[in-house]
Amino acid sequence: MPNRLQNERSPYLLQHADNPVDWYPWGEEAFEKARREGKPVFLSIGYATCHWCHVMAKESFESEAVARILNQSFVPVKVDREERPDVDAVYMEACVALNGSGGWPLTLLLTPEGEPFFAGTYLPRENRGRQLGLIPLLQAVEGKWKQDRKSLEKTAGELSDFLRRERPLQPASLDEELPKRAYEQLKGIFDEEYGGFGTSPKFPAPQNLLFLLRYAALTGEKEARRMAEKTLQQMARGGIYDQIGGGFARYSTDREWLAPHFEKTLYDNALLALCYTEAWQEGHFALYRRIAEETLDYCIRELKSPCGGFCSGQDADSDGEEGKYYLLTPELVKNVLGEDEGRHFDECYDITPEGNFQGKSIPNLLLNQRWNLIPEGYGEYRRRLREDRAKRVSLRRDDKLLTAWNGMLLMALSRAAKAFGREDYANAARELSSFLLEKAGGKDPEKLRAVCYEGESAFLPGQLDDYAFSALGLLEAYALDRDASLLLAAEGLAKEIPAHFAAPNGGFYRSADRAETLLKRPMERYDGAMPSGNSAALVLFDLLRRLSGREEWRESAEKQGAFLSAAVKEAPMAGAYGLLGLMGQLYPTKELVAALAGEESRMLSSIESRFDPQITILVKKPGDEKLAAFAPFTAAYGPIEGKNAFYLCENGACALPVTE
Repeated sequence: MPNRLQNERSPYLLQHADNPVDWYPWGEEAFEKARREGKPVFLSIGYATCHWCHVMAKESFESEAVARILNQSFVPVKVDREERPDVDAVYMEACVALNGSGGWPLTLLLTPEGEPFFAGTYLPRENRGRQLGLIPLLQAVEGKWKQDRKSLEKTAGELSDFLRRERPLQPASLDEELPKRAYEQLKGIFDEEYGGFGTSPKFPAPQNLLFLLRYAALTGEKEARRMAEKTLQQMARGGIYDQIGGGFARYSTDREWLAPHFEKTLYDNALLALCYTEAWQEGHFALYRRIAEETLDYCIRELKSPCGGFCSGQDADSDGEEGKYYLLTPELVKNVLGEDEGRHFDECYDITPEGNFQGKSIPNLLLNQRWNLIPEGYGEYRRRLREDRAKRVSLRRDDKLLTAWNGMLLMALSRAAKAFGREDYANAARELSSFLLEKAGGKDPEKLRAVCYEGESAFLPGQLDDYAFSALGLLEAYALDRDASLLLAAEGLAKEIPAHFAAPNGGFYRSADRAETLLKRPMERYDGAMPSGNSAALVLFDLLRRLSGREEWRESAEKQGAFLSAAVKEAPMAGAYGLLGLMGQLYPTKELVAALAGEESRMLSSIESRFDPQITILVKKPGDEKLAAFAPFTAAYGPIEGKNAFYLCENGACALPVTE
């Protein structure tokens, strides 16, 4: 019989709607029941495309034995971490405090007041070697709660006091050495043989790659670019990249980038597409353009929603088997391509009878010495195999539309549209801009929402990363049509950050001051699997400073730069994305205003053909009054004698305008 989750919108919660566990969604109803009946709360946090969440669900939450204990002695609550990242952030901090690490599924036991006294991740149903089982844990806590509830509440209170304790940073100014030290840290853990950082599991960490590309461009440090390019090339060769359909899996389980954890998420693919586009803009290496385009094509083909936004990701499992959708055998290839073409394809992409993953093969180019010279016809082979697997195996999609992740994709689509001259990307970016402004509520900054379903806003107000990445996406989209209303919309969203997210000792909380009160107000100082909201806010403020010329954004950028300098002082690479904004303040910049008499000029197109992190461009069209509302200094700029005029300023000094 369906439980209360049947009325939810989250695909993850709906996956558990038929469990025998009497799940509650996060909310006051569950905690009121716990208080009324004097029971602890069992909190389980995961997400729809999480493989180990599925494993624990099948082993435990579909089990009548587990359900009997949970329903009788606990109040079970299920949370989608992507729908409620604030709840996840609070209780993940508890897990890390108790265990030194975290992950998903996240498993917690709470008092009726929401204070945690146990935190862990995946638990098997029964004890497995030294690994504690869920049933033994629940039975032990059931007895302890009845016999000595006060000791559990004491533990919960002490842990909660520790979590709530503010940890103010020592005041700091902009640290000019921070980018260099971050580069040196990354260099120290760089994998010379396979690219990437560390050993295994190995994450793409696109913020590290963006930082290295920008650092190389600003300092001339060739080693930084070599590290980024080595990583980009090795990932493009490996199984972490879907050689058949495009797009990247969330991480690789090995050093070589061969065997991925097969789930795909929108944020990784958005930021990696941006990395490959930026790398292509510097040297026009064809591989980078191909991977960027195939990744964006994948997003448009498989993640796009009819309302103009993009869904969160795709599952690792198909028909209950991890990676089944992506694995090939020589026989499968031969059935689709024929004997001769199939044999050649197998040799190229390492498809063998013995396989490289559980008896089957993950297509890859790691053993192919001519990996960058794949014949053109193989694109057609990949298309046929892609269409065949879609008919043969189902792949579940998480249909949540997350505002922050869509902001990241807007950045990537807009940049690629300009770089590659792709009008289809420009159209997708325009639709996505409209989605963020209209459906996600960005047109009225106070009403921005974190999550949408089928174009309808969910209840959760926008969080820090929603505001920051939506605004960054709109600033990037401005380059497509030079519509100054996008600049004003981005600025409107940005103004909400200092107004409603500011922490008293610097930096910003994840949730706004008008959001639901939780155990604590979470703050993320470091980048994780994706950039933190504090990093994104610094990048945003620096861009607004340079584009608008307004003093308020200069002050905001400097203040947030000082906060980041203090926050990541001991581990600068932990703020790699924010360092893009910090470097904007530390290195020389150029601001160009093109005042057009009519059509855009070829000069402007040539300037934009290569990405230069030091230059920002505004275009003033005839009759455009909105631009001056955003950037007052442009009011006095205009065409000269009926010709396009270009006004260039460098480091606070402006040159005379030129018309050619």
